[in-house]
Amino acid sequence: MLLNELQEQARWLSRHASNVTSQYGEDGIIAKALSLLPERTSWCVEFGAWDGKLYSNTYDLIRSHDYRGVLIESDPVRFKDLERTHGASGRNVLLNALVGFSKADCLDFLLSRCEIPKNFDLLSIDIDGNDYYVWEAFEEYRPNLVVIEFNQTLSNSTLFVQKKGHEINAGSSPASLVELGRRKGYELLAATAVNLLFVTSEHFGAFGIADNSLALMRDDSGVPHVFVGYDGHVCLSQANVLGSITLPWHGLQLKETDVQALPRRLQKYPDQYTLTDRCLYGWKFGFKRPRRVLQRLPPPWLRRRNVPD
Repeated sequence: MLLNELQEQARWLSRHASNVTSQYGEDGIIAKALSLLPERTSWCVEFGAWDGKLYSNTYDLIRSHDYRGVLIESDPVRFKDLERTHGASGRNVLLNALVGFSKADCLDFLLSRCEIPKNFDLLSIDIDGNDYYVWEAFEEYRPNLVVIEFNQTLSNSTLFVQKKGHEINAGSSPASLVELGRRKGYELLAATAVNLLFVTSEHFGAFGIADNSLALMRDDSGVPHVFVGYDGHVCLSQANVLGSITLPWHGLQLKETDVQALPRRLQKYPDQYTLTDRCLYGWKFGFKRPRRVLQRLPPPWLRRRNVPD
């Protein structure tokens, strides 16, 4: 089977992508996935829920499909907006709380205060940072579907998880979330621009996906890569075509000239350094890392002409 055919088969669920309030087609994908579950509880959970509508993955289920929701928002101002959106019906549980990863503030603890079944239908995690850790700490409940945000600037091959901390907003790579999902008994169903959708392993067979590897599910060809040449020049893959890469959340352009550790004169393989180059290198970096400088730069009489294999 050709690669394109494998991708089409793996991504069939994404053909149902559509938005009511979601950002990248999650509403349609979730609705189709829910329709294939053998049983449904008509309960969903989302945090950070913000106002319960903006970029929400649960709003359509609650408003149009008779779902009940546990909606959690830590910011007091946003929580008032959440109450205005969902508070009138009295069917939903609204919590002004910070979801953490200790026994005192994890999602298990918060949901234990609610009348929600252990196997509720959908969990949506979007907190721009500790998403990995709050899912990892979530053990007492087993939602059928999990939608979780990843850092879109990370490639499929990168395993990255930010340090634990509510003051940190770096996120996690999709590969790290796939690995966590497998450990928790979940299989990858679909990928959007910023979210991964997982299903419990016991229900995965209902979706007829032969190969759900991340490489087939998600196209990361547009993700910039950073690499270093033998000469020490730091390269940004997209910059060769576009001249720069974009910091998507800040709207700034980053050029290769912005990330160089070595001045232009010293961007050559160390064996090719002249005596002047060696002195310049030692003057610029030797005071910071004197031992490393001495070890990395051999004396001129030991320099080789060719770059080693």
